[in-house]
Amino acid sequence: MLSREYATERIIKVETAYSRHSNLKGKSVKSCHNPQMSQQLPGIQMKVILFGATGMVGKSVLRQCLLDAEVESVLSIGRAGSGVSHPKLRDLVRPNMFAFDAEPSELVGYDACFFCLGVSSVGMSEADYTHLTYDLTLGWAHALARANPDMRFLYVSGMGTGGKAMWAQVKGRTENDLLALLPQAKMIRLGALRPMHGESSKAPGGGVLLALLSPLWPLFQRFFPDSVITSEELGRAMIRVARGDAQKRVLESRDLAALGRQGAA
Repeated sequence: MLSREYATERIIKVETAYSRHSNLKGKSVKSCHNPQMSQQLPGIQMKVILFGATGMVGKSVLRQCLLDAEVESVLSIGRAGSGVSHPKLRDLVRPNMFAFDAEPSELVGYDACFFCLGVSSVGMSEADYTHLTYDLTLGWAHALARANPDMRFLYVSGMGTGGKAMWAQVKGRTENDLLALLPQAKMIRLGALRPMHGESSKAPGGGVLLALLSPLWPLFQRFFPDSVITSEELGRAMIRVARGDAQKRVLESRDLAALGRQGAA
């Protein structure tokens, strides 16, 4: 179900959404101030931007976006193409991801951004990790804020962000500045992610670790249901946050699990 807030923000797309639902032919659109509006407007669609489509988290989100009828189109921005061919998907290849000067026309008109880029801090200095985490994220956030001031910007940080570890401090600063920059920014503090469709980690040793964990995932989910989320649940949760179903600005693993499991069989 769409939130009332999102339905009101996107009322401009109502006529298009209705025309795409044959069972609604001949029905007129009511005032956006109708208290029941969120229940009357199925199929309002979003245009989204995705960073990190080739990583484990990004692949999970991309798969769900391509399956979800409420996602109209996806622009994948990265150093290389996403490797996926789909009518809803377009790649914007930026060999230098620190060149934030993309043509404004390439970025305008989007409703949400899923920022799923991330690197492991293992073996990195704080300066290098800050450059690849804080500088990269804020650079694109500023570019998108100019193009789409009301965009929902979902930043995938991680469980433990803001803690004492170097990576947690850097991600904490990144979160804080995103929240200050974008009124609709949402922080995604992901815990353990169980791949369901062959998603793999690009982190050093990530593939080996996932192979070792594979037979243990059902047990982890049984005993730690709020800390472990499947790739399918994550994708659904991210889309629900993007369309306005979450009031919190910082979502922990348990929040994502709850959103991702709504309506699941």
